[in-house]
Amino acid sequence: MADDSKPVYLRLREIIAASILDGEFRDGDMLPSVRALAAQQGANPLTVAKAYQCFQDDGLVAVKRGVGMFVADGATRRLRDMERARFMDTVWPPVAEQIRRLGISAADLGVERV
Repeated sequence: MADDSKPVYLRLREIIAASILDGEFRDGDMLPSVRALAAQQGANPLTVAKAYQCFQDDGLVAVKRGVGMFVADGATRRLRDMERARFMDTVWPPVAEQIRRLGISAADLGVERV
């Protein structure tokens, strides 16, 4: 979900994370250069670099000087775990509360109970 109230570098981080989680970039794959991603997203290259730095800080990308940035080994699994925890801690509680408040059932959502 796009959230215009978020800083651009965080929105870019979400785009990159989604690309990794969706399999567009797999562990070991080279990511687009800062300039290429900036041109693709219409963003400032310094902002893209800040988004990439978030992934470096989390150990999700590896930099090979003179070559580029690559998705680190095991990054997809770690990123999925991080995003799942963030979703369950921050996104899901208000959604679950709204579902409860509106009396929406699992059947209304098209979800079968396990």
